[in-house]
Amino acid sequence: MRENLLGARFALKGSIMKILDSIKKKLGPRKKEALEKGKGLIILNEVSEAMQVEKMLKSFGYGVRGVAPPPEIRRGCDLAVEFNLVDQLGVERLLKTSGLNPLDIVALDNLSQKPLDITKEKDFGSYLMVTAANMKITVDKEKGTIVNISGGGCPDVPYLAVSLVGNRITEVKNPGENGYSLCAYMLEKAYQKALSMVKSEQTRECT
Repeated sequence: MRENLLGARFALKGSIMKILDSIKKKLGPRKKEALEKGKGLIILNEVSEAMQVEKMLKSFGYGVRGVAPPPEIRRGCDLAVEFNLVDQLGVERLLKTSGLNPLDIVALDNLSQKPLDITKEKDFGSYLMVTAANMKITVDKEKGTIVNISGGGCPDVPYLAVSLVGNRITEVKNPGENGYSLCAYMLEKAYQKALSMVKSEQTRECT
């Protein structure tokens, strides 16, 4: 009896996973055509909504990123989500089924200005500092060690700083996995930019 129940549970779990995989394939991105199309922006009312949309679309395999929308279309919050226009139908379907209502979805080709990267970097010689909004991460370029985390006023920032400072940026967990606030989101963006720059620097030194 017990073995039959366990078998039924495994069978049910397998069926559910197949259904989820099927849904993801139907709603997922069209990668081959993405190179032939332009980019679009999802304009949202609040930063928390933009964060939620970016996370959800990434979970379905879409190539998206948070950007600062150009002034001519800036409404609601100062954060928008960039995506491949070829995926617009699937993106809109996901937004609708998730109960998320963007203020607008626009094609970048129709804009006179382009979205801005929310990160900025400054080279201090031996050190590299990357900022995203009010969050800053500073890295020793030679050692790859995170030497400072600053900015923000969110309750999870002290914990994130303790878990990052003094460790190699290539070995620490993405702060977005441990944080939950807007500060953590911005720190994640700064971390990702700093990580890519450190890896690029290390690759250049090896060649």
